[in-house]
Amino acid sequence: MTQQQPRRKFTVQDYMTTPEDKRYQLLDGEIILAPLPTVAHQRVLGRLVRSLSEILADRKLGQVWAAPLDVVLSEYDAVQPDISFVSNQRADIVAGGYVQGAPDLIAEILDPGTAEYDRGYKSQLYGRHGVREYWMVDPDAETIDVLSEGEDGHVTLNSFGSTGELLTPIMEGLPLNLDDLFRRN
Repeated sequence: MTQQQPRRKFTVQDYMTTPEDKRYQLLDGEIILAPLPTVAHQRVLGRLVRSLSEILADRKLGQVWAAPLDVVLSEYDAVQPDISFVSNQRADIVAGGYVQGAPDLIAEILDPGTAEYDRGYKSQLYGRHGVREYWMVDPDAETIDVLSEGEDGHVTLNSFGSTGELLTPIMEGLPLNLDDLFRRN
C-alpha cells in the first residue's frame, strides 16, 4: 500500500521568490498562477480605480492601489486584489513594498478564471483577516455586491446595478457614480 505524501504548504517567503513575469497568489499555502484578465475586466478595473481615486485618494482619505500589488494576510496567504484601499489611519500597513495586513477595502473584478476563488476562498479569507468591505464586481452581470464585516465574517451589505450611485460606510458619504462603469466603449 502506498502512502500519500503530505502536501507542502508554501509560505510568504517562498511566494516572494516566484518569477516576476507572471501573476501568482498564495492561498492557504498553495501557489496559484492567476490567469490573465479579460478586456471587460481591464475596462472596469481602469474606470473603478479612477473613480475611487477621485473619491478616496483625492479627498485625502487614504490610498487606492491597483493590481499587481501584494497584500500579505498571513504566513500562508498573499493575494493580489484588483483594487485595495488603505485608509490614512492604517497607512502603516503599507511597508516594505507591499501591504502587510488587511486593507480597509478590497475589490475583485470577477473573471471566468478567478470567480470561484473570489466568491469562495477569498471572500472567507478577507472576512477572517478584517477587511472592512469586500466588493465583488461582475462585468458580465453589471453588478457590484458589497460585503461588510459581520459577526461570522462578511455579510452582503447591498447589491448595486449598472446605474445610479454606490454608497457605503467606507466612502464617508461620498457616492460612486455607476452610470459609466460597465459601459462597453
